[in-house]
Amino acid sequence: MTHRRWQPKVKRVAIVGLVATVSFIACRARAIDHTVDFTSEAPGTSHRRTLEGLPPPDATRSVDNGARIIERPRDAWPRVPEGFRVRQYAEGIANPRALRTAPNGDVFVADSKTGALRVLRGLGADGRALRRATFASDLDRPFGVAFYPPGPAPKWLYVAETGAVVRFAYTSGDLVARGAPEPIATLPGGGRLRGGGHWTRDLAFSRDGAKLYASVGSRSNVDDTDHNPAEHDRADILEMTPAGKNVRIYASGIRNAVGIAVSPRTGEVWASVNERDELGDDLVPDYVTHVVDGGFYGWPWFYTGGHQDPRHAGKHPELRDKVIVPDVLLPAHSASLELVFYDGAQFPAAYRGDVFAAEHGSWNRSVRSGYEVIRVPVDAQGRARGTYEDFVTGFVTPSGDVWGRPVGVAVASDGALLVSDDAGGCVWRVEATGR
Repeated sequence: MTHRRWQPKVKRVAIVGLVATVSFIACRARAIDHTVDFTSEAPGTSHRRTLEGLPPPDATRSVDNGARIIERPRDAWPRVPEGFRVRQYAEGIANPRALRTAPNGDVFVADSKTGALRVLRGLGADGRALRRATFASDLDRPFGVAFYPPGPAPKWLYVAETGAVVRFAYTSGDLVARGAPEPIATLPGGGRLRGGGHWTRDLAFSRDGAKLYASVGSRSNVDDTDHNPAEHDRADILEMTPAGKNVRIYASGIRNAVGIAVSPRTGEVWASVNERDELGDDLVPDYVTHVVDGGFYGWPWFYTGGHQDPRHAGKHPELRDKVIVPDVLLPAHSASLELVFYDGAQFPAAYRGDVFAAEHGSWNRSVRSGYEVIRVPVDAQGRARGTYEDFVTGFVTPSGDVWGRPVGVAVASDGALLVSDDAGGCVWRVEATGR
């Protein structure tokens, strides 16, 4: 498709009290982006990365440049395009990660480090939740949440711990679990990446509820998986029945699909993926993509199509032509986490059916990338257009200090977009203003 190159209009920013409204940058497209970092992020700006723009491995030195977390400065607030505003929906949550909106409108928050599942309910005039509760505690690093069966009256709430899928009996409106969790399936477990592997596990049901998908990240950065039991059934998306039976690998070679979702339009599984490290600032691109049943996405031997990882030079040449190129390439090391399809009615019609994804932000890039929420435009057939747009930005100060890190995204019952922030210990609420 033709990609127009427009120049963004001048941006005006107004911060009044605790609400920031940022003027419109009318989805203006940039030239094809080969290098993008936080300094080039601006709400409404469109980016496209291409295979032709990928640098060779180790074109730059790999660095350890972890986020310097600071308290939010008094004059700092998330930035959004004109026609939207941001309010703080909840604060004081130790480690807010994945978000899910229940059919009745309650918002479930995985408070992962504390092992708890929190619930936020209602909306006050100030934009804040009216009620908070703890649905369950003593979980093992909970992350993904899903309701079963799909529809307005689920009977079960599924939770992905790092090493298992469990479920709670659930009736719409429950603020506290009715009993102990029931184990459904065992998953390959893992702790933090530095010394323990990717630990998050996400969940999504097929539209008819017949299949449950679970994402499992790799144990390592890029270890060879041949004859390596530590990587068994990892770096993939698994499929099973709602009872945890008939487990199979749905798609493989996906280093860490932190977020998964099923398209309400096509029924396809989509994923938001962290790719590998230590090949330089601009390799390997993270990505958002629909996921093909039986598809292979390259890890650990190849990346972004048939590009051979030099650390596995010459291995598995028979797989080179089978590697699927993802739909939308993102800046390397952005740490793309949760994603959600926008199915609300509050935002303008052009947003409906699009994907929002949370970019947690880099730890190993000389100039930071990520630290934002992006919009991935999707066409009428449910296909990604190949671009992404900056939607919520401003979490990094000009000096490079970080006060916010998006993790989870969910659509509230009234159509607002909710964003969890584990650096700020809060949940943000993005609302359309109609202006």
